[in-house]
Amino acid sequence: MIAWALDICFAAVTLAFLITGWRVVRGPELTDRVLAIDTLYINTVALVILLGLRLGSDLLFEAALIIAMLGFVGTVALARYLARGDVIE
Repeated sequence: MIAWALDICFAAVTLAFLITGWRVVRGPELTDRVLAIDTLYINTVALVILLGLRLGSDLLFEAALIIAMLGFVGTVALARYLARGDVIE
């Protein structure tokens, strides 16, 4: 039963990757693309967690945490660059 649920979750995350990738390519504005890249980070975290559940590995949960932190920092840096034109004041 858990294996079926994980398969459905993998399919849903894959669909989310495709939709978000489309937004990165066809985003009407740069801010839409930045938000799509942030959503790709979230999808990557979900995929790594699902893979950790499938394989039973604790190391993948720590990797998901690192990916989430890097995604947050990257999104904040891109948002500051778009708002001010400079990341560091």
